[in-house]
Amino acid sequence: MSTGDRVVASREAKRLVLAINKIYKKTNDTALMDVMKRLTQKKKRIEVRLKGRPDSGI
Repeated sequence: MSTGDRVVASREAKRLVLAINKIYKKTNDTALMDVMKRLTQKKKRIEVRLKGRPDSGI
């Protein structure tokens, strides 16, 4: 996966989470919350790869 692909995937995940959140606010369906949590975890993993991990020390 290239850097550009990761950026697109991160943005798409954010867009999906926000869209699902609007529906969740109306329905309070726990399945939707689970989907949002999984998407957020995947998005965070992608962003770690984009930003790089911080150095552990000097």
